[in-house]
Amino acid sequence: MKRLLVGVKRVVDFSVRVRVKPDGSGVALEGAKMSINPFDEIALEEALRIRERGRAEEVIAVGIGPAEVQQQLRTALAMGADRAIHVQTAAALEPLATARVFRRLIEREEPFAVILGKQAIDDDNGQTGQILAALWDRAQATFASKIELTDTQATVTREVDAGLETLSVDLPAVFTTDLRLNEPRYVKLPDILKAKKKPLESIELASLGVDAAGVMRVTKTEAPAPRHKGIMVRDARELVAQLKARGVLQ
Repeated sequence: MKRLLVGVKRVVDFSVRVRVKPDGSGVALEGAKMSINPFDEIALEEALRIRERGRAEEVIAVGIGPAEVQQQLRTALAMGADRAIHVQTAAALEPLATARVFRRLIEREEPFAVILGKQAIDDDNGQTGQILAALWDRAQATFASKIELTDTQATVTREVDAGLETLSVDLPAVFTTDLRLNEPRYVKLPDILKAKKKPLESIELASLGVDAAGVMRVTKTEAPAPRHKGIMVRDARELVAQLKARGVLQ
């Protein structure tokens, strides 16, 4: 069966103003609205469109984390994923460990492609796709704004500093998605009800033989400094004077 594996990460909703814990130990998640990482939602939408074009037979959504991750996996099933896999762990995995989880699942599911968001909006690492491609020893096409598939190859358009770049890679391959790739579909109530009957498998991280221990340690989390109130100036001379007073100009 031609399968697509898609990553689904649980993050604080992009519309929520993030609060830092009073002790600076991290971000306060209590009571915060949680959603699928926006780039992962785009990845899932692309996988669904590929299946609808007849290039895939099954889309599998994969989420890693505590029990609450199943909420986002159910949303992925409501969007149209055929089944979901929840890898249970209380640890916050770094990109290397996350890539190792996907590598283990690739051995089991044998997908012809893995589609991930280019980054998560909580940590902004943007590394998992690239590391997975190296572990899998397969081609990668990152920051994709267009993906076209044949039975053996993919043609990917990606945005770079100089404009647009087009890559041709052999399948199987790893893709990471950019914002302009597509617009995710709206989930309707009947789809949410249908999603409750779709298979959602839970497995322990330890059963995959992946070490959750990380190499990085967050020593402190701080909120951005508040922006200074703007002022109105009468003319360019006063503007220059103000810039000099603030040390911007000499």
